[in-house]
Amino acid sequence: MLSGSSVWGTLLILSCALKLSLTQDEHMNNALRLMSETPLIDGHNDLPWQLRMKFNNQLNKVDLYTLNNTHTNIPKIREGRLAAQFWAAYVPCDTQYKDAARQTLEQIDVIHRMCMKYPEAFMFATSSKDIVDAFSQNRTASLIGVEGGHSLDSSLGTLRTMYHLGVRYLTLTHSCNTPWADNWLVDSGAEPSQHNGLSEFGKQLIFEMNRIGMLIDLAHVSENVMNQVLDLSKAPVIFSHSSAYAVCPHKRNVPDDVLRKVQNKKGIVMVNFYNDYVTCSNTANLSQVADHFDHIKNVAGHSIIGFGGDYDGVGRVPGGLEDVSKYPALVAELLRRGWTDAEVKAALGDNLLRVFREVERLSTTHNTTASTN
Repeated sequence: MLSGSSVWGTLLILSCALKLSLTQDEHMNNALRLMSETPLIDGHNDLPWQLRMKFNNQLNKVDLYTLNNTHTNIPKIREGRLAAQFWAAYVPCDTQYKDAARQTLEQIDVIHRMCMKYPEAFMFATSSKDIVDAFSQNRTASLIGVEGGHSLDSSLGTLRTMYHLGVRYLTLTHSCNTPWADNWLVDSGAEPSQHNGLSEFGKQLIFEMNRIGMLIDLAHVSENVMNQVLDLSKAPVIFSHSSAYAVCPHKRNVPDDVLRKVQNKKGIVMVNFYNDYVTCSNTANLSQVADHFDHIKNVAGHSIIGFGGDYDGVGRVPGGLEDVSKYPALVAELLRRGWTDAEVKAALGDNLLRVFREVERLSTTHNTTASTN
């Protein structure tokens, strides 16, 4: 038989557990409410690469409602309240100087065809207005980002052609130098610098991206390139899938001084979920991802933060963020940590929409004459 003190102790434990459960439910309910009011925009997802690797881009061989060996499918997207996604058109660095441009066009094509096959789920999008319109229709706005400047074959004409096909950001490098820009491996010592950042052509490319209204993505570039672009670009820039270097000192992450320059440029850093960039180890959890959000907010404010999960492009993701269905849990964690509704809405989508609109505005302002290059 339990003593009186034991009974009261048990009741106290049960009461605390109940309060904790109710608090967690409250944070989740608030997260879902905010996600119903503001579109969650993710900066980077590699599902198109999975379609290439698993199905050779033959969409008749895949059903995105039942596909279960990827981080991303339509039921998971809906459960995760994923309102807008930049799909990566990525091809490996070993295609450089060969057929990178053709292979990239094939990846752009498969994104278009994916939207055409599932019009009830995806709306192809090329503008900030399209994102808002898709959200009002309860469809996922589907945008294209080309991941790696090697896809251009050092051609401004190819850049412009990709823009006309709907590409709205270019990641300047992947994990290899291009003939005009150094990648992040230069900072790790794994590759030599070829340009001390950007070549003259690289600087010309930045101005052309500003002119046509294409977002400049600094994920994967060297620190020199980060700083040079932040100085050169008239428009705000993005890091589509990078985290905070001070939390995990991996060269793919963003140092504090660069975070402050992104703030001054009114750009955005979209936090990556890859374990290696979250904890610099093979394991990570949702709370440790939230640590990156907190750090970036503390250093440079909530106005530069976004989500850049890198789903289906990485092999290890944090516990609690196993696939795209788990975004609400991360939003609830930010609320638990004291983030205000306005701060959460900024990170969900308001920040990226602001950046996108400014890039569009500057393009309209400066795009009065065609490039002669």
